[in-house]
Amino acid sequence: MQTAEARILDRQRPIDWLHGLVAPDMAAVDRVIHERLGSAVPLIPDLARHLVDSGGKRLRPLLTIAAARLNGYRGSHHVKLAAAVEFIHTATLLHDDVVDVSALRRGKIAANVVWGNKSSVLVGDYLFSRAFQLMVQAGDVAVLDVLASASAVIAEGEVLQLRSANNLATSRDHYLRVITAKTAALFAAAAETGAMIAGGTEDFIAAMRAYGHALGISFQLIDDALDYSGRQAQMGKSIGDDFREAKVTLPVIVAFERADQVAQEFWRRTIEDGAQHEGDLKRAIAYVDETGAIEETGALARRYADQAMTALAAVPSHEIRDALMAVAEFCVGRGY
Repeated sequence: MQTAEARILDRQRPIDWLHGLVAPDMAAVDRVIHERLGSAVPLIPDLARHLVDSGGKRLRPLLTIAAARLNGYRGSHHVKLAAAVEFIHTATLLHDDVVDVSALRRGKIAANVVWGNKSSVLVGDYLFSRAFQLMVQAGDVAVLDVLASASAVIAEGEVLQLRSANNLATSRDHYLRVITAKTAALFAAAAETGAMIAGGTEDFIAAMRAYGHALGISFQLIDDALDYSGRQAQMGKSIGDDFREAKVTLPVIVAFERADQVAQEFWRRTIEDGAQHEGDLKRAIAYVDETGAIEETGALARRYADQAMTALAAVPSHEIRDALMAVAEFCVGRGY
């Protein structure tokens, strides 16, 4: 019989593996999402579906479903919670793109470019409302509290990020506070509420929350590293969005810390002053690469992925648990 480690190594696409283990539930989540996108105002479903159907991995709702099934849940409320989690995530993306003046999202033209900022903000608000309707229908006040609190933390993370915009004095601690709030909070809440709705023990709920929290940080660290990846560029994948938006992420923080005077002047011009020219992205990638910023970001992501897997160590053996461990491993080594 294969060990869990061997099964993990056999899976080249762990998120697909996990999806396959809970496929009927995820299909139900998609049905709920599309049912609840309905509105008598055509703009709302048109704009929302532009993002909802744009190819995202549905990782956050997948965590909710997986946590519930891992504890043997046989009800249906986890589907409503998973859909609520996806609505919260989508709403924050719509708001993010307005705040960041983004032109692209998941390789497509951002909704705010197509429909305008006002429409994007209002449809984001609509999705938040739909999310809270679904939470209430799940009928668990404690679960509602966790997801509502996560929504507040995400908003706080957005405000925190404003402080670091175009600011090369941003510390590593501040950066980690931002991604903990903006990304890890919803990952943690997604996994935790799945465990809660399934009636998990305090230890199981805590393990799932710890897993989601660490996975979210690792996931975001790798996302930020990939945005400066020369390998990504060679593969024809979109890169440089953070650079163009002058975001101060860990790769930039590390590269600036280790920069000589010429490189420091480059970063001040492109990030602090926002004066970017043709060829600057290629130069930024070179600076990030030669200072070891990608490796350092990846190493930190590895530590958080290890924390995520450690959190699951006390959970009884199960194929879903093995798949969740594989997802944490995959998030560190992924190329997209």
